[in-house]
Amino acid sequence: MSTKTFSVTVRVWRQAGPGQPGAFADYPVAGVNPDMSFLEMLDVLNDELTMKGIEPVAFAHDCREGICGTCSLVIDGKPHGPHHGVASCQTYMRSYKDGDVIVVEPFRARPFPVVKDLVTDRSAFDKIQQAGGFISIRTGSAPEANSVPVPKEVADLAMDAAQCIGCGACVAACPNGSASLFLGAKITHLGELPQGQPERADRVVRMVEQHDAEGFGGCTNTGACTVSCPKEIPLDVISQLNRDYLHATTGGRRSG
Repeated sequence: MSTKTFSVTVRVWRQAGPGQPGAFADYPVAGVNPDMSFLEMLDVLNDELTMKGIEPVAFAHDCREGICGTCSLVIDGKPHGPHHGVASCQTYMRSYKDGDVIVVEPFRARPFPVVKDLVTDRSAFDKIQQAGGFISIRTGSAPEANSVPVPKEVADLAMDAAQCIGCGACVAACPNGSASLFLGAKITHLGELPQGQPERADRVVRMVEQHDAEGFGGCTNTGACTVSCPKEIPLDVISQLNRDYLHATTGGRRSG
């Protein structure tokens, strides 16, 4: 690791709890190593606050490897920070320089209420996925690879969509607070492969209805969602979502 350190000021959102008033607070952080991750820098800040008898900043994290989607931060006005195709935990302090003031706040969207400080409740995403239900077809043990032929382009599309980690950056970036990129990724992932066909029509209707019930806005194709997505989910999944929904609600056969 580099031994040359520097100092920054973290301007962070502090909020005691749901529905409580919040405000930004400035905290200096010295001895920042450029090889630290952004979350490690917040760890250092929290250690210093604890030593001073100040309540540490609450922020969500888990894997710290860009897999779980938990570390949802808006850094200097951008969901997940200054870089493209990475989560907050994959942002490193070498992206900043001595004396920088870094503004950190939670994802802001009505369906993502603030729990405390930088932590938001993103259970609305869980409810959308639950509305999709289960795949009823019995898969049994792992089948022979060639027993269910899947065209490569279909498999690639499904796998690309399956990369969605449900972090919510698409919602935070969207001027309408839409979760259409997330929804489209889940619909495409579940609907393209053979095992997902029996419930395909019902699934899209249920998930769209739940999306709307949770208070997410409509998509106007600004493209801000895919730009902020740490997994670079393409806008194509929203087109697939719209096609499936149109088919299911205007003459397409719904199962059940």
